[in-house]
Amino acid sequence: MHVIRTVTLPSGARVPALGQGTWHMGDDPSRRAEELDALRTGLDLGMTLIDTAEMYGSGASEELVGEAIRGRRDEAFLVSKVLPSNADRRGTVEACRASLRRLGTDRIDLYLLHWRGGVPLAETVEALEELVRQGSIGSWGVSNLDTDDLADLPRGAVPDTDQILYNLTRRGPEYALLPRCRELSVPVMAYSPVEQGRLLGHEALHAVAEAHAVTPAQVALAWVLRHEDVIAIPKASSRRHVEENRAAADLVLGEEDFAALDEAFPPPAGKRPLEIL
Repeated sequence: MHVIRTVTLPSGARVPALGQGTWHMGDDPSRRAEELDALRTGLDLGMTLIDTAEMYGSGASEELVGEAIRGRRDEAFLVSKVLPSNADRRGTVEACRASLRRLGTDRIDLYLLHWRGGVPLAETVEALEELVRQGSIGSWGVSNLDTDDLADLPRGAVPDTDQILYNLTRRGPEYALLPRCRELSVPVMAYSPVEQGRLLGHEALHAVAEAHAVTPAQVALAWVLRHEDVIAIPKASSRRHVEENRAAADLVLGEEDFAALDEAFPPPAGKRPLEIL
């Protein structure tokens, strides 16, 4: 097993290209032990970036993550998000403090605006930069922002990432958003990189998987990870699933594989609005 390659964020922080998502984790008490084991297994395997949000389970996901990293805080790179309804000057700071309490830590490594709402972006960025100055967060970023939204950020304000929906069936960002993020040297964080499992029955994916003796999910994940500046954050709520995801980081697809996948999942021919799950 190779070391997971890293991606350097504009702030200078280096993070693994393959992390762990936690959407819908922490909701079911009967699954808690298995989910904690999954997150800790991910840490053991080098998937040290853990993504959560105040919205997920109304804080239940953050509490789960906090428990999973107890005694191992320095191994983890924590990402959380503020809801747009909380993203004014005061609300951002209060939301961050509440997230810190649930996570049981004194800092969030990367704090994102979850999506754009009614609060002016300049006000949210001002609050985020104040949190950086206070040491409550290491850096800030955005989520679900398209090219025109990025253009509305205050002059000189560079987010550490734009977390977006990106996978084989959601290739719209390749037309304009990924190139714009590259111009800004802002890495993209891909959520739902296997479309929450919905794309796994596709024939072309099975054919490529069979050729490499791997699973369709591993092919879909390796496809997202082919970009040097894209971080993938699949959710896995069992140890077996985490190990499967980890192995995808070592899978190298060839030109024939990419051609077959392009045929089955064509790249965008024009600009499409950014999709959100």
